[in-house]
Amino acid sequence: MIDRLMSHAAASTDAFNFDLDGDTLREECGVFGIFGHPEASAIVALGLHALQHRGQEAAGIVSFDGSVFHSERRPGLVGDSFSDGDTIARLKGRAAIGHVRYSTTGGTILRNVQPLFAELASGGLAVAHNGNLTNALSIRRDLVRDGAITQSTSDTEVILHLAARSRKPRIIERFIDALQAIQGAYAIVALTNKKLIGARDPLGIRPLVLGELDGRYMLASETCALDIIGARFVRDIENGEIVVISEEGIESIRFADAVPMRPCIFEYIYFARPDSVVNGKSVYGVRKAIGRELAREAAVTADIVVPVPDSGVPAALGFSQETGIPFEMGIIRNHYVGRTFIQPTQSVRELGVRMKHSANRAAIEGKSIVLVDDSLVRGTTSVKIVRMMREAGAAEVHFRIASPPITYPDFYGIDTPEREKLLAATHDLEAMRKYIGADSLAFLSIPGLYRAMGEEARNAACPQYTDHCFTGDYPTGLTDLSIAGPKRFAMLAEAD
Repeated sequence: MIDRLMSHAAASTDAFNFDLDGDTLREECGVFGIFGHPEASAIVALGLHALQHRGQEAAGIVSFDGSVFHSERRPGLVGDSFSDGDTIARLKGRAAIGHVRYSTTGGTILRNVQPLFAELASGGLAVAHNGNLTNALSIRRDLVRDGAITQSTSDTEVILHLAARSRKPRIIERFIDALQAIQGAYAIVALTNKKLIGARDPLGIRPLVLGELDGRYMLASETCALDIIGARFVRDIENGEIVVISEEGIESIRFADAVPMRPCIFEYIYFARPDSVVNGKSVYGVRKAIGRELAREAAVTADIVVPVPDSGVPAALGFSQETGIPFEMGIIRNHYVGRTFIQPTQSVRELGVRMKHSANRAAIEGKSIVLVDDSLVRGTTSVKIVRMMREAGAAEVHFRIASPPITYPDFYGIDTPEREKLLAATHDLEAMRKYIGADSLAFLSIPGLYRAMGEEARNAACPQYTDHCFTGDYPTGLTDLSIAGPKRFAMLAEAD
């Protein structure tokens, strides 16, 4: 939890560097695990491939063959590291867990790549984690003062240390002790020499599901990871629940008091894959409903509706269907640009090369367009989008954001800037419109968002979702924030 600057540097306005992904919110990680399958590591690799959108910096798999744990952790994409037979062959065993990690602004630190593994007195324990622990800094400080030696800067390692220091005899009891000491948002998969363990934080902020394939059970961040291997969705792991999968079957243990669930609303707006079902709701369906609500609240006379790819597509479809304005792909994304490419000379740079996104001039020239995007963070990329549309001949550019204004930073596993760098926290609507250069700008309201989620209204006394980025209503304690202060905490907090 300690090696990342939460604030990304503002994206360059150089056309060569133009990337619509440069100023978006980022989910940090995805997890997958399976128990009792003869091709466990191959199944995990496929599951991680389906979860690649949740993290592209690194991937790792740990397996257990009945006597020895095997680990492979690599920087880069899942397909680059786990597609060859030799790597999978080294990951022997009928049980395995895996992890994909989001790409941060700094270089990959291999020691932070998960799953993390440690030998405890009761045997080996591998842990992979999605989310962010909001008291990991204080716990780590106490552990180090007591003589603990840490091997990574990830908050996931805190869980291993806490389990190791527990005096309970059974590994599952040690694991529960660790969970009861931490706060924040998390979905965890863990592997011992006898069990696959899954756990979801007491509010269910981060998602975790249970699946089944040929009588073998698995855990995953999203249902799309089950679909890729033809597995059956069984159910969501409940908030505050531990699921233990072993040769004896499945055991459910509640480690926290039962409270109303508050899943992260951004899973529906942006993070989850559109074909996933999160807590019983189709992500694609929710995003189209968001677009329809946005159209009802902020309709405008225009010729076409254009999504900002790829995340703006379902909301733009909903907006188009509600208004009757034709939907057009006015921005084309090149999916085949890798992380590195030829470094151009200045003369080539001046040609205005756009590597990953370009305007579909034939669709937008002379048209009044409605641009639909999922969120607005710093606004730097929105400036580029509007400029690109005008350069391609758009007569008018009306920007519509399929979420409320983001006015507060996140500390639960979403990469956000500090509050003073969030455009909506420092500018009113008209100032934001002028900044990005649009003819008009509108956001979805908070009531509209809740209507799209199928709720009559937001319950202020007990909100149905974790929505602090819009409301400032943080649902858990932020111990490290009070210790380090807002700026220091934002600099140190690395989500996993």
